[in-house]
Amino acid sequence: MTRTADERDGVRKPGSSPERYGFADLVPLLSAMRPYWVFIAGALLIALPTLHGVATQSWVTEQGAHGPIVLATGLWLFWRRWTEARTAATPGSTRLALLFYALLIPLYVTTRIINVIEIEGFLMYGLLLTSAYWLVGWPAMRSMWFPIVYTAFIFPPPDTVVAMITQPLKIAISEVAIQMLHGIGYPIAGSGVTIIIGQYQLLIAAACAGLNSLISLSAIGLFYIYIRHNANWRYALLLMLAIIPVAVFANFFRVIALIMITYYLGDEAAQGFLHNFSGLTMFLFSVLCIFAVDALASPLRGRLARGHAA
Repeated sequence: MTRTADERDGVRKPGSSPERYGFADLVPLLSAMRPYWVFIAGALLIALPTLHGVATQSWVTEQGAHGPIVLATGLWLFWRRWTEARTAATPGSTRLALLFYALLIPLYVTTRIINVIEIEGFLMYGLLLTSAYWLVGWPAMRSMWFPIVYTAFIFPPPDTVVAMITQPLKIAISEVAIQMLHGIGYPIAGSGVTIIIGQYQLLIAAACAGLNSLISLSAIGLFYIYIRHNANWRYALLLMLAIIPVAVFANFFRVIALIMITYYLGDEAAQGFLHNFSGLTMFLFSVLCIFAVDALASPLRGRLARGHAA
């Protein structure tokens, strides 16, 4: 499909100043996309079924519960950043876009047929990004790099990646919890991710090992850091690194709490409402810890800002 100069100008046509943004800022983009309504309808035909699968298979679980929030805030970030990105928008290389389509479409169709939703979601996202590149080009996409990275958190990670990350974490948390409780006199022992306390046996799953909180906290933490400190990337990087120990530390105490609930109240109590409640409590505690770290590190933020200005 050949794009005319008028259509290209429609994509790049500036509206209000970059300091202001609103629905009127989308008018140049929507006007430029009008000739490609068939193309856009095809993109929606691909995206909507995959998003439905992600919503029904991932977002209803503890691991993917942050997905709807990330999707809503991610779309808002795209809208917010478009004011600046539209000034650099220019159509990308058709040849390069076709190359990416040729690589991604067969893989997407295969994963769609065999229902591997973890990979299907990322391939669908890759097709949408390829379409965005063809319409607005690399400079505009580069200026929207954070919304692009952030929105990828709506897709669940592949199970192999989950197992590779959680297994050492689960074993480490189990061993430390066993040693600490055994040291204060509790009848506890274990092997690997299996813990035996009294007459009960627990299995430390991924949910208790911190991966769920790590993914959700990373998404929410990235959004918080970008909104508050995107101009100070050195401090933002340090704050992002603090998310990992906060998540692990909070979930370690979640494991301790579940062991105590099992020992005193029984296995049924630990696997029911109190299990989910402890997860919610630890997640909220982790979010508050990130806010606290940000507040305590404000002197460091000031020094980094002054150093950057100098």
